[in-house]
Amino acid sequence: MSEHHHAHPSALRRFLDAQSSAGLVLMAAAAAALVIANSPLGPSYEALLHVYVGPLSLSHWINDAFMAVFFLLVGLEIKREILDGQLSSWSRRVLPGIAAAGGMAVPALVFVAFNQGGAIHGWAIPAATDIAFALGVISLLGKRVPASLRIFLTALAIIDDLGAVIIIAFFYTANLSILDLAGAAAVVAVLIGMNRFGVRSLTPYLLLGAVLWVLVFRSGIHATLAGVVLALTIPMDRTPSRPDGDTRSPLHQLEHFLHLPVGFVIVPIFGLANAGVAVLSLPAEAFAAPVTLGVALGLLVGKVVGVFGLSMLAIRLGLADAPAHASRAQMLGVAFLCGIGFTMSLFITLLAFPGEALLQSEAKIGILAGSFLSGVVGYVILRRAKPEQRAAHC
Repeated sequence: MSEHHHAHPSALRRFLDAQSSAGLVLMAAAAAALVIANSPLGPSYEALLHVYVGPLSLSHWINDAFMAVFFLLVGLEIKREILDGQLSSWSRRVLPGIAAAGGMAVPALVFVAFNQGGAIHGWAIPAATDIAFALGVISLLGKRVPASLRIFLTALAIIDDLGAVIIIAFFYTANLSILDLAGAAAVVAVLIGMNRFGVRSLTPYLLLGAVLWVLVFRSGIHATLAGVVLALTIPMDRTPSRPDGDTRSPLHQLEHFLHLPVGFVIVPIFGLANAGVAVLSLPAEAFAAPVTLGVALGLLVGKVVGVFGLSMLAIRLGLADAPAHASRAQMLGVAFLCGIGFTMSLFITLLAFPGEALLQSEAKIGILAGSFLSGVVGYVILRRAKPEQRAAHC
């Protein structure tokens, strides 16, 4: 098992480094959005998002088309981790799987406790974890966080993303167009066939992926899910690599190609377009509204109780092993970082409250406050936490 850990150290290292730098860029984009929305430029910023470019408004292009590419990358990561990575065996899935389940269920329950009326649709908003943001905070801590905890957090966030994708598909879907769904199913069948018959060129997959996106967009299912479905059909054969490294599988090639544009362009633009809340013009009661409190406390309290509580229970019951060289305090710090819900939480907000500006603003305040406090508390705990004694020499 140990040799598997060293199979792709450079790939995992590059992945974590790119993710953590992207998290820092995303923080800057979110801060910029808040400043712009509360400055004299606020109305122009709002108006710009509603300018039409071709058939869609700018905000639709960002939230439906750009984010489909983000979800394509999420899907590629899920597939790779399950087939050949941190989630490739049950022993590796158990702890992050239990932690992710707790980290989705408890925040949803916290939200529901505050919101019994029409706003209950927002239950999934605090259930998401933002991997780039969380790894961005961890990157600020350098060697203080053991590698096993970074891997635990990455695996947990990827399972969390899978949960978010399933939630979006089943709970946030509008009226369905059967004709477009049938067309989408036919395209998926062709994609699967291409995989089965060993088509290794990425071009036909991506061209069909674009057709799939249009059909899914018109079908009533959220268009971004086309990205996930496309990802699952991209071949990941394990060809022996030549010295020039040219024989990476199509999945690895595409994932490698997408990392920088998604991390440094697509997600920051999404943050810039969606994190801007005109805080100064909101009524005072919006800051203590049930939606605001449900989201903020779901992220800040619910995530920690779910992730840390269930992890400790699983380790105590002997269902899973604790991450190597990680102290309980460090586990608690990472559990707080899971309360950074930013990108996925903002995304689910748009689906949960379409056209309801006040509820969206309340949810966004909850996301920003809950994510910020979770990040700060997690950072402080990890900065002060002592590593396990036997790991002190590492």
